[in-house]
Amino acid sequence: MTIRYDAGEVITAMVTPFNEKREIDYPAVEKLAKHLVKTGSDAILVAGTTGESPTLTHEEEYELLYAVKGTVSGSAKVIMGAGSNSTRTAVDVTKKVESLGADAILSVVPYYNKPNQQGMIEHFGAIAKSTNLPIILYNIPSRTGVNMLPQTVAFLAKEYSNIVALKQSNSDLDLISELKAQCPKDFAIYCGDDSLTLPMLSLGAHGVISVASHVVGEEIKSLIHNYKSGQVKAARNMHQMLFPLFKKLFMAPNPVPVKAVLSRLKMIENYVRRPLFELNEIERSELFDCLNEVLEALKNN
Repeated sequence: MTIRYDAGEVITAMVTPFNEKREIDYPAVEKLAKHLVKTGSDAILVAGTTGESPTLTHEEEYELLYAVKGTVSGSAKVIMGAGSNSTRTAVDVTKKVESLGADAILSVVPYYNKPNQQGMIEHFGAIAKSTNLPIILYNIPSRTGVNMLPQTVAFLAKEYSNIVALKQSNSDLDLISELKAQCPKDFAIYCGDDSLTLPMLSLGAHGVISVASHVVGEEIKSLIHNYKSGQVKAARNMHQMLFPLFKKLFMAPNPVPVKAVLSRLKMIENYVRRPLFELNEIERSELFDCLNEVLEALKNN
């Protein structure tokens, strides 16, 4: 069965490159966006948590959308992180990015103020009624402090046709089974943690919204295609090779490690905005050793 909106199987939550003044490096934005399309990304998520959205102004977010959309238009979809813990702000941002040409939005469960399930329904319902854009809900209890339950997701998916998918960043895999049982069959579930991609695929997930795809996008796409085509052993072998890197890319708050790797690969400069802080020399050495081991294993596979 087809899904109500297909953003692809590999969506990269793109980092936001900064220069030494920690201003957005737009030439690097364009270079990175082109790299992602060439290495397996079906869509690019702009101004998500990996893009350091808590430190970006709305004006910077809109400029990023414009830059990425202009770079990859026709080659990949561009999804905009448009969530907020204020419903009014989330509606306003959603309307703005729709006017700027976003293909879809990612809208996170409101953080810090910890709404109950009815509050979430009211929040996402208001956003859905304000736009024609496809909406991907984002459930990440470790950051928001509250979990959106499967029955809440199912209600929203049934009530609003433009609520099309869920990014699930929750290690409780039983919830995936509950979501698949309760949500419409054309509603897509995306894994929000690289290391859980294969387990979630086995439970019916459509794909992944990834950080590691900055570096191993083609390999992640291969993992997904192998699994879906019945080559489960090949998918499992790829998962095992990539797993150490999946974990090491979260040895420090995201996106600090992946930015260090991209800097080493000469894609961007290694700067994050405060309060995040760059890896120290020992941490970088540990990360790069892991990267080298994984790349060598892939080469010899």
